[in-house]
Amino acid sequence: MNGRAARRAGSLLRVLAVLPLLAACRRAPEPVPGRTVLRLLAGPDVGGALASNIVRFHEYYPDIRVEVVEGPAESDRLEARGSESFAARDGAFDVLYTDVAWIPHFAARGWLRPLDGWFTRRMQSKFLPGDIAGSRYGGKIYRVPNQSDAGLLYYRKDLLDAAGLRPPRTWGELVAQAQRLQRPPELWGLAFQGKAYEGLVCDFLELAWGNGGGMLDPRSQVIVDAPAAIEALSWLVDAVRVQRIAPESVLDFQEEEARKLFGDGRAVFMRNWPYAWNLLQRERSPVKGLVGIAPMVHGEGRRKSAAVLGGWGYSISAFTEEPEAAWKFVQFMATAESQKVGYEKGGILPTRKVLFNDPQVIAKSPHYRVLYDVLSAARPRPMHPEYPRLSAILQVHLGAALAGKKSPEEALKAAAAEMRAALASPSP
Repeated sequence: MNGRAARRAGSLLRVLAVLPLLAACRRAPEPVPGRTVLRLLAGPDVGGALASNIVRFHEYYPDIRVEVVEGPAESDRLEARGSESFAARDGAFDVLYTDVAWIPHFAARGWLRPLDGWFTRRMQSKFLPGDIAGSRYGGKIYRVPNQSDAGLLYYRKDLLDAAGLRPPRTWGELVAQAQRLQRPPELWGLAFQGKAYEGLVCDFLELAWGNGGGMLDPRSQVIVDAPAAIEALSWLVDAVRVQRIAPESVLDFQEEEARKLFGDGRAVFMRNWPYAWNLLQRERSPVKGLVGIAPMVHGEGRRKSAAVLGGWGYSISAFTEEPEAAWKFVQFMATAESQKVGYEKGGILPTRKVLFNDPQVIAKSPHYRVLYDVLSAARPRPMHPEYPRLSAILQVHLGAALAGKKSPEEALKAAAAEMRAALASPSP
């Protein structure tokens, strides 16, 4: 970028502070006397909801200007960007749009400002309980949830209706229905996230929780090698290798590969996130109007399904020099009005309960009635500062079991040993 272009870019950013600021190649604008400037680190503004809400915020608070530093779309890369700044204690960002999975890691290191003095229990009660639970660490709250997410079971409503079937509730029911309706390779029974990455951990946790197991117990002891977890992984492995209701290619599936198989009309069931709904209902979608959603299936003899909580929210840096202004911004962005803008422009799933009863929202998205029940029961992944390391270990061994390189028991016993060693020597 030459000097003239840089000056032009700097001038533009002073006028339009809502445009993404690429810190790597543009200089921050000079502060305007008497005006507070906040810098927000966030991923790409899909649909323009963030920009629209910042314009609204500036109308309410003309003495505060928000500059958006646009980071990468990938959660792990965006987290790395924030971690780098926090570790340097450079105060580069006042507010961050945080993934629920980051909270334990950031809060344990003192990088986030507790919000309890502003974000009262009464205010918190207006939000989905799982999203609030995922915003807490060590008895304090560090995030105002803005965008919810949870794992779902998608199914071909037309195929189940024609066969006189109701959506499955247990592992056994799903297998029986998938085997009855599938016609591989044209139509498979089940699509899920089978690649060895965080998505596979989420799929596994939902099955393990729905069978009375999990990753860590309330005392942070590793329990992935307990019988309930081994049964969960065995069911997932058998779906590919024994019942053959999922294709071998599922070992390379992330969310989009699973959605494509299901969206092309080539799977009866799919585990995925709510984002897939709108894509499946597009005008040219082969399955438009033919899809239903339900809670993920649970183990035999169990009564409750489980869903892994995802989602994003606003956190305030512990190093900001403008905490009061930052709170005004965070509070504004999480209002029902702002979340409705996010829903309308970006298809963002709200965290405020009231929007799931909003007539305009329900008219456009009637599936929100079922979605509300799933989200209300969603659980965050283990709120432990070492979770990223534990997940990375588990990913490797889950992938080995799905690939047939280890039995489910061997894989989880090996994972448990490595996870216990990791907890015994926490990262700095």
